[in-house]
Amino acid sequence: MFSRWFGKSSTGSPLRAGPLAGLAVPPTAGVLSCRVLDPVSEPVQQAEFVISDTSGRKIVGGETDPFGTVVTTVPAGEYRLAVTAEGYTPFHGNATVAASGLAALGDLTLQVAAPPTLPDPGEWELDPTHSQIGFTASHIGLARIHGRFNTFAGAIRIGERMEGSAMHVIIDTASIDTGVRMRDDHLRSGDFLDVGNYPTMEFYSDRFVHRGGSRWAIIGGLTLHGVSRTVTLDTQYLGLGTGLGGETRGACQASTELHREDFTLTWQTMLARGIAAIGSSISIDLDIQVVPKS
Repeated sequence: MFSRWFGKSSTGSPLRAGPLAGLAVPPTAGVLSCRVLDPVSEPVQQAEFVISDTSGRKIVGGETDPFGTVVTTVPAGEYRLAVTAEGYTPFHGNATVAASGLAALGDLTLQVAAPPTLPDPGEWELDPTHSQIGFTASHIGLARIHGRFNTFAGAIRIGERMEGSAMHVIIDTASIDTGVRMRDDHLRSGDFLDVGNYPTMEFYSDRFVHRGGSRWAIIGGLTLHGVSRTVTLDTQYLGLGTGLGGETRGACQASTELHREDFTLTWQTMLARGIAAIGSSISIDLDIQVVPKS
């Protein structure tokens, strides 16, 4: 494949005529290339790759193209290549890139990874001491404000099939915490969360949808500020483990994006040149551990 581009495919071969002959490569650098395939020789799109030097410092990273291909220019030297993709075991390999040379690693085949063991059917509950519900909002179009809710509870009913599971989470809105008391008091006021009238926000799941590998979508209704909207939690299931007390624990990470106007959180002030003090979109990130309900 790469011989058509560069003239030869052996490691360290000189760059020669071909469709990429116009590629500008510094005299002290070379090109590293490979193609990432699955076990049936189909290209793995959007596999993540990282090329590191011998000290472990990342030199370059990115994703494979629609044909599973990686082509990148790096300074001449010794490198470590790591390739990861959802549902596959990682690949690690070494490469030597010569000055004005091509290190063509050829086809790299990723093996299908065993999916993590799912929790047993039954009643589970969130462990708030090992979980976090955080958020990020933009501020004056430049910086980001990070915060979290300190008080929440939740329960999950795991079905015989994971798709038949259900989840309910309730959050104390007054427990919002951005690390600045004056700002937190404003967020609790009627301009924003209005915790006096809406002391909680709640999420009820409608369905669990498997997106492949350890990825799931948890779709349900979020009630905030007296308004209910459908949201999707993009979730990565991390598997099961054993706690210090011998208890079984499950873990996942999830994220979603909310728009304040959807929940009538419309307070706004404009700075000079029309810049909004607070952005419309809010990113929600959850790190969750669950334990069997006692």
